[in-house]
Amino acid sequence: MASPSEGTAKTVTIRDVAAAAEVSIGTASKALNGRGRMRTETRDRVLAAAERLGFRPNPLAQGLLAGRTYTVGLVTGDSFGRFSIPVMLGAEDALGAGKISVFMCDTRDDPIRERHYVERLLARRVEGIIVTGRRTEPRPGIGRDLPVPVVYAMTQSTDESDVSIIPDDEGGGALAARHLLATGRTRIGHVTGPHRFEAARRRARGLSTALDAAGLEPAGEVLFGQWSEEWGRQGADVLLHAAPDVDAIFCGSDQIARGVAETLRERGRRVPEDVALVGFDNWEPMALGCRPPLTTVDMNLGEIGRLAARHLLDAIAGTPTGGGVTIVPASLVLRESTRRAAPQG
Repeated sequence: MASPSEGTAKTVTIRDVAAAAEVSIGTASKALNGRGRMRTETRDRVLAAAERLGFRPNPLAQGLLAGRTYTVGLVTGDSFGRFSIPVMLGAEDALGAGKISVFMCDTRDDPIRERHYVERLLARRVEGIIVTGRRTEPRPGIGRDLPVPVVYAMTQSTDESDVSIIPDDEGGGALAARHLLATGRTRIGHVTGPHRFEAARRRARGLSTALDAAGLEPAGEVLFGQWSEEWGRQGADVLLHAAPDVDAIFCGSDQIARGVAETLRERGRRVPEDVALVGFDNWEPMALGCRPPLTTVDMNLGEIGRLAARHLLDAIAGTPTGGGVTIVPASLVLRESTRRAAPQG
């Protein structure tokens, strides 16, 4: 028969260990944490008592004794979480090895709210802060001479001494162009987001550079608009009117690409047989929901988060990390929208 105490065993405390080893609580603490001077037999007696009783030290208490909280803050202006959540998941992968937890704060792009959250995080004694957002444009830092290290991910600080980690938008645009060229397409159009976004300009520049290296130009003008399916539908109409012989379209986002795919289908253009289609972001709900599934450029946001966390861990450990901007290469995720064109003739 099970005893009444089974399943509700009392938590063993350091007081219990001290009593069993016949030492003071202070001596037991020093022995368990490897601090202070004492006789070897005393330390061994405390450790033996702790093992016999099944004592498990409290990590938070140990951290506080060592001046650590094993927490970091993640401050984001990306309310929707489209970019900040993959970054956070990547950061947690790297921080988890050090048993560090993450506090996530959504500033909603409000500078006052951001300052408030930074103050709250510092009051909680976080050991570092990662700042992330929806745009890669340089932004003012969250403060100089803060008592903890700060790393910027998927955004960058105007202070060159800060560590900033961003995706390779230009390289991603070139990657998309080279892939389309490799599938036999030569009349490549581009429908993308607002010109005021640095990411949109860089992606367009990457496409143009790769086409120029192949002795080609974009089909029609580069069409800047909005990050939306509706703009994708409209932009495709404009492009088909300006360049009716277009055989591929590179889109600045997966949302835009999905809208472009709808217009192509309505106009009787088959994807990929007549027009190949590439998106940007690898946002799976959009890319997999597209008809057909969308080849797209992945910014590797998880790797950006992991790299940011590793920089932060190094800084917390006192290892100099330097400053400046680190650019993380993009990758291409191949799906049905860019199958190789059939030979002509």
